[in-house]
Amino acid sequence: MKHLISSEQFTTDLLHELFVLADQMKSNPRDFDDALKHKVVATLFYEPSTRTRLSFESAVQRLGAKLISTENAREMSSAIKGENIHDSIRVVQGYCDAIIVRHYENDAALKATEVARVPIINAGGGTGEHPTQALLDLYTIYSFKQRISGIKIAVLGDLKNGRTIHSLLKGLALYSDIEVFGLSRKGLELPDEYIHYLRDKGITYHAISSLEDIPASIDVLYHTRTQTERMNGEEAGSGEIIIDQAVMNRFSDQSLLMHPLPRNQEISADVDSDPRAIYFKQSENGLFIRMALLYSYLG
Repeated sequence: MKHLISSEQFTTDLLHELFVLADQMKSNPRDFDDALKHKVVATLFYEPSTRTRLSFESAVQRLGAKLISTENAREMSSAIKGENIHDSIRVVQGYCDAIIVRHYENDAALKATEVARVPIINAGGGTGEHPTQALLDLYTIYSFKQRISGIKIAVLGDLKNGRTIHSLLKGLALYSDIEVFGLSRKGLELPDEYIHYLRDKGITYHAISSLEDIPASIDVLYHTRTQTERMNGEEAGSGEIIIDQAVMNRFSDQSLLMHPLPRNQEISADVDSDPRAIYFKQSENGLFIRMALLYSYLG
């Protein structure tokens, strides 16, 4: 891969190599202090970010590379003067060895590759995809389950606008015997293109109507917040799917609860102490898998 734009680019062999490398970096981080000593990485974030931006920027520095960054490029770069993504990339690539892009348009990272001579990494695009989030989600599942094939997963919340869901499902479709349950409130259902994608890959998808429809033995519950910033007031509505300790008590001791964060009210704070609630460990894993990804491109 010259660039990383979509989870469709992954293979199971590539993922396994990245998982092994991330494990090594987690166990022996000092071994990689100077791995990218003479490299410079740029982060261009046209949308707000905490975990993705900081974990990428930490990854860059922990690997010994230099960082140049703009965290609010929509307003604090020449984009506000009308500069298009092509021109921005043409300029920034003259200063660095790779560019990490988050953008409010679904296809901005893909557009960037049309003129880029350095690797472009998609750090989230509109309501489309977020492939490095899928990397850390798959890595987290693998870390806890020691497998991905054969898992049953329930995806909850905003399935329409949640780019983390879209990329994760494409990543899961690489594996065998996957079963997916989808639960959202009306109007936020998983788009047909992703349902068709799963079915074309032999993945069973169940659109369900309540938490009670999820098997008690489910391997993973993957919740997401409602993307209100992408809706008008009427669309935002109400009727969130809430997971609290009473809900978690319905599920197996081996059922994992994940969330890409940030969360709002969809997961109650009383669940945080449940050992099955692994969303903060999931977030931490983002550092190591992004270190592995950067090293695979620039090492």
